[in-house]
This record gives sequence, C-alpha cells and structure tokens, in this order.
Amino acid sequence: MAATGAIWRNWGRTEQARPVRVERPASAEAVQRAVTAAAAAGLAIKPVGAGHSFTGIAVAPGVQLDLDAIEGVLDVDVERGRVTLGAGTRLHRLPALLAPYGLALPNMGDIDRQSIAGATSTGTHGTGLGFGGLATQIVGAKLVTGTGELLTVDEASRPELLPAVRLGLGALGVLVELTLQLVPRYVLHADEHPEPLAEVLDGWEQRVRGADHFEFYWFPHTEIAMTKTNTRLPGDAPRKPLGRLSRYLDDELLANGVYRGVCALGTAVPPVVPFFARQVERLQGSRDFADFSPRVFVTNRTVRFREMEYAVPLAAVPEALREVQRLIERRGWRISFPVEVRAAAADDNWLSTAHGRESGYLAVHRYFREDPTEYFRAVEEIMLAHEGRPHWGKMHTLDSDALRERYPRFDDFLAVREELDPERRFRNDYLDRVLGA
Repeated sequence: MAATGAIWRNWGRTEQARPVRVERPASAEAVQRAVTAAAAAGLAIKPVGAGHSFTGIAVAPGVQLDLDAIEGVLDVDVERGRVTLGAGTRLHRLPALLAPYGLALPNMGDIDRQSIAGATSTGTHGTGLGFGGLATQIVGAKLVTGTGELLTVDEASRPELLPAVRLGLGALGVLVELTLQLVPRYVLHADEHPEPLAEVLDGWEQRVRGADHFEFYWFPHTEIAMTKTNTRLPGDAPRKPLGRLSRYLDDELLANGVYRGVCALGTAVPPVVPFFARQVERLQGSRDFADFSPRVFVTNRTVRFREMEYAVPLAAVPEALREVQRLIERRGWRISFPVEVRAAAADDNWLSTAHGRESGYLAVHRYFREDPTEYFRAVEEIMLAHEGRPHWGKMHTLDSDALRERYPRFDDFLAVREELDPERRFRNDYLDRVLGA
C-alpha cells in the first residue's frame, strides 16, 4: 500500500486524478484485501491498466490499483491452445511469453502498450471480418467482485456471465486472470500501398471480405487512401521482415519524428496542414514484407493524440466516411491526423461494439495539443445517424439512455453489475454516465 499525492494522467492527457491512495497487489488475495479495505473506508476502487484509454473509464479518485505485479503466463494448455495470463500483462510482452509454446493471439490492434485486462475490458480490436475483438478470445476469467469474492467464470463455472465479463468496462470487478483461446504462431504477408480513396470506398465490402485483414488510412485534404492488406501464412512460411533501416525510416523517422513536427507546426499555423498532408501522401510509398504476426500488426506510435472511434454496420462505412470528408471541407477545418478505417466480425459479447453485427470502424484523431471538441462532436453526429456505437475507451458524449438504445443486452449487463457490485465499489464518473449512477 502506498499513500499518494501524485496526479495520475492517461496517455492522451484527456483525464487525470489524484487518488486517495495507490495499491500494488501481487496476488488475487491481495486484490481481495484491497477491495475489502476500500469498502470499509467508503472508497471506490479501480484498476488503472496502462492508462491508454482516452475516456475516464480508468480514473480512480479513491483507491487506484496498479496490477503490474499480476502478470505473465500462469498456466498453459498447449493441446487446446489456451494460456492463462495475469491481468496486468502488457500486450507487448506476449510475443516473447507465447513463443516457447508456439502460440499467438488470433488478431491484434496496432498498439500493444495496453494491459490484457484493460484492452479486453474496453473493447480493443484489430481488423478482419473473420475475427472479433480481443475480448472474444477470452474463454475464462477470475475476478474479485464488489463484495470481495474471488469469482471464476468459464465454461464450467457461471458460463452465463461470460458475455458480460469478457467486456466488462471495469464495472463488474477487478480482473486478476484471463484465459485466452490462442492459435498456432503464424506469419503475415503485408501489402501496403496508396490507392485512390474513391476506388477503395467503392470496393469496400469486396476488399474486407476478400482479405484476412484489410484496413486503410485516409489523410484529410487528400484523395488517397493508404491501404494495408495482411494475409495469414503458416508459422514456418518464409519471412521477409522489414530491414532495420526501412523500419526506422518509415515507422520512426517519418511516422513519428517528422510527423510530430508537422502536427506541432499545424497547431501553430493551421493553414499549412493541407500542404503537408499532400507531402505525406507523396512520401507514403509501398511496402511488401512478411513476418511473425505481432511485428506486422503493431506500429510504434509516439506522437501523442486524442481519438474517437465509432462502429457502424459494415455497409455504412463508405457513406459515413464520405460525409466526414464533406464535413471537413465544408467547415474549412485543417486536420493533420488521418482517419483510420477497419472491420471486425460480429460477436455475442453484450457490450461489444460489434454485438450482433459485422462492423466497420472509423477512428478520428487530433494532435493532443489541439482541441478536438468541435471536430469530434460533428463526426459523432454522422456516426450516430448511421447506428454508430462508440468505442468504450475512446472519446464520445453518449450517456446510458443513448447507449441502451444501441445495445439489446444493455439491461442484462446492468443486472450482472447489480449482482457482482451491488454497492458500486468500482464506480467512477465515466461509468455513472455510460451505465447510470
């Protein structure tokens, strides 16, 4: 246990808190003691993960739990391809942890700084219509409930709770262990190249259905989409990894170093943004390489930003993006960050953005020193008109009444919350807004 006067801030610098105290449990039993002690003191308690959410979902003004000591591989069933991980395990550690067993995550997003519990609890996802978000990989979990009970949820014990617990927003308890269904290690062949935006949008559904993993980025003020198509290959397939110099030039110097300067300059002198967007468009060359999946899925991002992402029905993506494009032109805004467009399979997790429908995702960003409010709210109106559901870890303005209309099992989730945290030990202002006080 540690008293604290320090201010905690999330990665995007959208949220901060000064916890009454910070605790760093190293076991499930220590988490139980922390929850019981918080209850006795009348304090809310929340795990913080890596702080990579842009919303206030992890803000802990009472007791903040740092679960970094509950990490690593706890159990392995190689025959069934299942691995149990400590909830605080960071995604970037998984390739080394899983390599001895010849296993890998079925899919990943493009950032790996999150903890496994934080990523799954907020609905983190990658791209590919054959794959759900990270939470769909969970086949079992252990969590400490609001009453201090250590609860096991899996196929044999309380399986009816899995659709809620897999993606629980931190509202149901403190996850301490997660068991994931993994796949044999595999290679991805990556084909990255620019294409006319209009052609990509016209062929959107064909492209996502015809590839294992397809996504694209569109830089406002241009007519080009940077497409990324990844094809899955066996783990023993020949690899053609990016050379050290190529990776440095593309992913570090251009994507982080030069781009940071462009964003900073665009903040001070907005009229230069379209010019630099066109230069970035010209500098974005083609790449063709093959490597183990994490080295293809993940990109190192050091330029700090704020983000809003909405899931819409798959077929709505082209028109939704065209409306965003027209919006930016009509308002005369200078937007230096690209729009990211991905897709995911339908799933049955109650609060999944892809619950019950194949989904397309549109993510908009702004440099962290720019005010995103006007841009994000206007884009949000477009997404809501297309039956959009906001990513739980990214900025949005919806409350429980609006969200209930978009999630058929919303009240079922609230019933589970009532059972597992009747005194609302895990509440904070964000959860009060999105789930109801």
